[in-house]
Amino acid sequence: MSKDRTLNRRSFLKSSAGLMGVAAAGSFLPMSIAHAASLTVGFIYVGPKDDFGYNQAHAEGAAAVKTIEGVTVVEEENVPETVDVQKSMESMINFDGAGLMFPTSFGYFDPHVVTVAKKYKDVRFEHCGGLWNADKHPTNAGSYFGYIGMGQYLNGIAAAHATKTKKIGFVAAKPIPQVLLNINSFLLGARSVDPSITCQVIFTGEWSMAVKEAEATNALADQGVDVVTCHVDGPKVVMETGAGRDMYLCGYHANQSPLAPEKYLTGAEWNWASVYTDMVKKHMAGEPIDNFVRGGLAEGFVKMSPLGPAVSDTARNQFEAIKADIMKGGFSAIKGPLKDNKGNVIAAAGESYLENDVKLESMNYLVEGVIGSI
Repeated sequence: MSKDRTLNRRSFLKSSAGLMGVAAAGSFLPMSIAHAASLTVGFIYVGPKDDFGYNQAHAEGAAAVKTIEGVTVVEEENVPETVDVQKSMESMINFDGAGLMFPTSFGYFDPHVVTVAKKYKDVRFEHCGGLWNADKHPTNAGSYFGYIGMGQYLNGIAAAHATKTKKIGFVAAKPIPQVLLNINSFLLGARSVDPSITCQVIFTGEWSMAVKEAEATNALADQGVDVVTCHVDGPKVVMETGAGRDMYLCGYHANQSPLAPEKYLTGAEWNWASVYTDMVKKHMAGEPIDNFVRGGLAEGFVKMSPLGPAVSDTARNQFEAIKADIMKGGFSAIKGPLKDNKGNVIAAAGESYLENDVKLESMNYLVEGVIGSI
């Protein structure tokens, strides 16, 4: 989408005449969506579409949607988690006739998606990562996400075989449950190989802040960490900085191997193409989409980057064996006896949480062996 078009949309929504137009256009919307031989789908990203990370993974999914006959895709990038995203959603609905919306960033959901969904009840809103609740959220909004923690568990296995210092590291944006699950899964995967391994985590406080990400990666290297992964929107800085410090790399969101092919072990990637095409086809066919959609490696929501040249045969064999177990379903990374890094019991002996346990989406702890605090 061009910058001029974005500005025109926002100018429209700021004007009183534009707001009247919104109301008028909204009143005609149900009729246009009811006759769905064609569909306009809106995608909104919090950062650039080519960030080698979170936004790129979603944009790759949008690219797959563009191949569906009768579908038009409209996209807008670099939209902050503020009222701006409400304006972007409304403009896509009213300027482009969007009948299905994918506002992809975590912070878009409440209040922004919730507010707009209540206003446009004949438009379907699908949000990535939000915890949809039937008691308080509109029925035309839904939540989808993937169990990518299993990908970070596999990253941990590859990291454990590569580390010589027994110190692995994690650059994280914010301590929300999905990020904490990834940190914990990375360490637990590594400890399934070598229980003496520790994971140092540094939180930057921002989803995208190149300077802080570089500083955090360098700080980890200074502490002896020789394998690093991350959960930030664009892992490019972490990957390139880590490679420059002779660290091995485990990617996240998308395939970052082109950035440092010799140091890249593998990566936990989203496979949104599968998820998005399925939802779009269901919507066009008039079939319902569940309000709470989840899946992992076995369901095609998540995939792993190809193993890199630095992965040993021993590591490769264990990686593939555990991946096969995960693909069968019923795999548990959080299992007892397990404590958090403050000494509190998370899971007693014999107790475990499967990857699809919704309780994991409220995680508020770091496991024993992770060095850092929330």
